[in-house]
Amino acid sequence: MSNEKNQQLGLDILEKCYTSAIEGLPTSDSAIVLGQEYLRKYSNKDSAVEKLVTNQIAKCATTGFLTSVGGALTLPVAISADVGVNVYVQLRMIAAIAVIGGYNPYDDEVKTLAYMCLVGMAGTDVIKNVGIKVGEKVTINMLKKIPGKMLIKINQFIGFRLVTKMGTKGVINLIKVIPGISGVIGGSIDAFATKNIANRAIDCFIKNKGV
Repeated sequence: MSNEKNQQLGLDILEKCYTSAIEGLPTSDSAIVLGQEYLRKYSNKDSAVEKLVTNQIAKCATTGFLTSVGGALTLPVAISADVGVNVYVQLRMIAAIAVIGGYNPYDDEVKTLAYMCLVGMAGTDVIKNVGIKVGEKVTINMLKKIPGKMLIKINQFIGFRLVTKMGTKGVINLIKVIPGISGVIGGSIDAFATKNIANRAIDCFIKNKGV
């Protein structure tokens, strides 16, 4: 599969999972509802985020939760059920953290930073690869200065890295469309990896350290 097709495949996966995460599925609340719920329950942002991350990791370790998500998630490309559910759940957690931090997850800049948090890439490294000069840390304000077309290129590059991380076993067929993912999802989301993703999102959207 060519690099160009890999980029588009990765971006398709990210876009579908992110849209589903912030708008919700029949079996799970949206990231917006989730973030607002934790803000109401706890006295400050730090406590809200800490409880959110702890509870999400514990919840994701159960096959029942993963199965219910997988059965409702329809992707525009054929990928393994494990990959689709993992990306969805982790992006939903990142977007909920952004909501707690006071950001609008519908903003293109927030979405781009969420993608960076997911794949574990430093913002400066991503943006330099598409030929943009930036400072040491990439923040939402900095991304706002980048034209929309360049943001798409950045997201395509991140999508390519996502496909690279999945490997050929994760990507089955670019053309085939899955009508729905069903059945029990084998295994569970790796708690250590999810915690690292959460830490990056907290640094970005709560502590405002950038990515």
